Amino acid sequence: MLTAAAPHTALSVNCRLSPGGVLVTVAGELDATNAGRLESAIAGAWRPGRPLILDLQGLTFMDSSGLHVLLRVRADVLAGAGSLRLVSVRDLPARLLQITGVWDTLDIYDSVAEAAAALAPSLVADLG
Repeated sequence: MLTAAAPHTALSVNCRLSPGGVLVTVAGELDATNAGRLESAIAGAWRPGRPLILDLQGLTFMDSSGLHVLLRVRADVLAGAGSLRLVSVRDLPARLLQITGVWDTLDIYDSVAEAAAALAPSLVADLG
């Protein structure tokens, strides 16, 4: 019996460093085929003690693999004396966070500027 490998789904990850922290913009579908790529990108860009903002405005789908990445990233950031802010969580990803109860444990904002302002007013210019 032949089995075909699962096709990789489209995921775009862009990490932007600034003096105030790291902004990671995520777009596309986050699932088992690419969750490790997001986790690796974040691990490569984020440093302990720094703020991390995940802009999920372009994220159209997230399965349990993506949820687990967010939970692991949150644990790593908190253990490293950093802070994590999620931005523009919509549609299916928002629903997954809500039905699993994770939504209430995360700091979620409507915009990058709002998330940066919650960290410190000086970060608005750096990350906004």
